[in-house]
Amino acid sequence: MLGSTPIGTANCKSVRMADLSLELAKRYALMNALGTEFARSAVLTSEWLGRVDFGFGPERIKDVGKGIWNPRSYAGTLTIVSDPYSEYDDGDHGDSLYRYSYERRPRGQDPQGGSNIKLRMAMDLGLPIVMLRKVADGRFVPVMPVYVVKEEPEHRRFLLALDEGLRFLPDPSHLTDDQRRYAERVVRQRLHQPEFRSRVLSAYEIRCAVCDLRKAPLLDAAHITADSVDDGLSVVANGMALCKIHHAAYDENILGISPDYVVHINREILDEVDGPMLRYGLQEMDRRGIWTPRSSSERPDKARLSARFEEFKNAG
Repeated sequence: MLGSTPIGTANCKSVRMADLSLELAKRYALMNALGTEFARSAVLTSEWLGRVDFGFGPERIKDVGKGIWNPRSYAGTLTIVSDPYSEYDDGDHGDSLYRYSYERRPRGQDPQGGSNIKLRMAMDLGLPIVMLRKVADGRFVPVMPVYVVKEEPEHRRFLLALDEGLRFLPDPSHLTDDQRRYAERVVRQRLHQPEFRSRVLSAYEIRCAVCDLRKAPLLDAAHITADSVDDGLSVVANGMALCKIHHAAYDENILGISPDYVVHINREILDEVDGPMLRYGLQEMDRRGIWTPRSSSERPDKARLSARFEEFKNAG
């Protein structure tokens, strides 16, 4: 493991193995609770994070004013906050790691001290932590488990692995093609895709743009321009909240959406006779206007919709 030492080494002797076993159990129980809530609501709010009961009594899971949360009863940091628009230089680092800046210390104090001490302990003990990725004021996406794998004091930062498998790459700075593909897939699945989904579903107020279904577990963030192409950016204007049926229909060109925000159903489907799902779920959606976000900057980009609608028409 990069930059860390196994549990039980000299710098960790003060932590008893029995205490650490309980702490690990609590951490995994917490991650299960966070995952359940995120699946239900597509976002974690500051209010909810202020009092979470995951089997050991209610606890605060996020610091009110800092990015690093170090509960007194835990050996190492429990959660960190990453804000893409903050003054800190946090973000993707190479192909496989994520950089996370030190907490800034008052002038004259040790820059490696304060909350950074327990983040360093989480690294030394190999503890899984939760990264709360900020997507709006008071709203977060959980990325977990995350591991602190290296410290770079000269840059006043730590390096994080966003997946347990990435902890053991022999040289994250020089990946083989297979390792790079694996790392890119992990970072996309663990960080970028959940963040995109949360931003899109929040913009659409947790409802399908086509049918108004409001069940978050049944909603996806559908790309207009596919994320597999260079221009397939993970921005809200390149997405729509669609239920799983309408997302699949959109991807298969059974359903199209024109740049004037109107739903079109493939002619063959309109002529087909089948059960109530076909009739009410697809056929009766034809020529219906979609629901769009209140903010004009978050509404579907009309140029992207136009290009995608041409694909729909060409598919018949």
